[in-house]
Amino acid sequence: MTQAQSSTDAAAGGDGTQEPAVAGRPERALDRFVRWWRPAGMWRRGIVLAALCVLLTGVLFFHSDIPNRIGNLGSLSETFLPWLGLVLPVLFVCAVLRRSTTALVALLLPALVWLNLFGGLLTDKSSPGGDLTVLTHNVNAENPDPDATAKDVVAAGADVVALEELAESQAPRYARDLAAAYPYHSVQGTVGLWSRFPISGVAPVDIKMGWTRAMRAAVSTPDGKVAVYVAHLPSVRVKFDAGFTAGQRDRAADALGEAIAAEPLHSVVLLGDLNGTMNDRALASVTSQMRSTQGAAGNGMGFSWPAGMPMARIDQIMVKGAEPRSSWTLPRTGSDHLPVAARLQLPQD
Repeated sequence: MTQAQSSTDAAAGGDGTQEPAVAGRPERALDRFVRWWRPAGMWRRGIVLAALCVLLTGVLFFHSDIPNRIGNLGSLSETFLPWLGLVLPVLFVCAVLRRSTTALVALLLPALVWLNLFGGLLTDKSSPGGDLTVLTHNVNAENPDPDATAKDVVAAGADVVALEELAESQAPRYARDLAAAYPYHSVQGTVGLWSRFPISGVAPVDIKMGWTRAMRAAVSTPDGKVAVYVAHLPSVRVKFDAGFTAGQRDRAADALGEAIAAEPLHSVVLLGDLNGTMNDRALASVTSQMRSTQGAAGNGMGFSWPAGMPMARIDQIMVKGAEPRSSWTLPRTGSDHLPVAARLQLPQD
């Protein structure tokens, strides 16, 4: 090898790639990164990672097409759909370590779809104002300290409070503890409503369960009557042999949706534990006609269950004929659910 050839090879980095450094200038960190990244194959490497990115895009974009006929797989995936965003940084790190431009480009697809679905929940959409504060809380039938939970509820300062999963033995204690702050209340089955304003037209709502877990009442606020529904839809389970067992909840949601659709009052508020998220297509009979206060005026995802490490917002406040101004979760009580609250602007008569 001639001296001239040896000099040429050295300038080329020894493997045929051109050194980015310019003679007389020290090599910069960016130059070293480009030299590390660019060896031949950056487009051919990471094909499997790119395929995973495309698969994730498909799940996010076509989640409503995942069939429910096999173990309610569609509803199960939609319940925890936001958590698929955690896969994105993992794929990014793998693509960088693999030095794959193809995988990085493919990663843009699921990232954009996820941001389109959930990016709006990451920002604070609350605004000042509102004339009615509502709160809902599944207090847990096995709550070890219902008196402390009732104290926390009163301290939240809501005008209207809905409680779900009221054990028969504990309902009188909640009524006693809340009486001073809320002179008007009604308990129907395992759900109850407490209000600073007069209530009328109280009635259970049949959600096809065989016992009462939903109710309706008209609350006479200073700005007019508001129909308030309180509901606790059946629980769902994930079983190895049956999948996502949500059939009873789905039928109850349909019955609740029918009752709300027939409501004669203009302003309607739904408070309760629906055992499902706003993304779950099985709740469409309800969610299609109402707005989530968290989605419209919340700050963050607003996960409410389980209280120790919230992973899903199954406790919902939904409205129609009213404008959400703010929506938030409250600190943990003795329940396995977090309380959630919202501030609403009612239409002026």
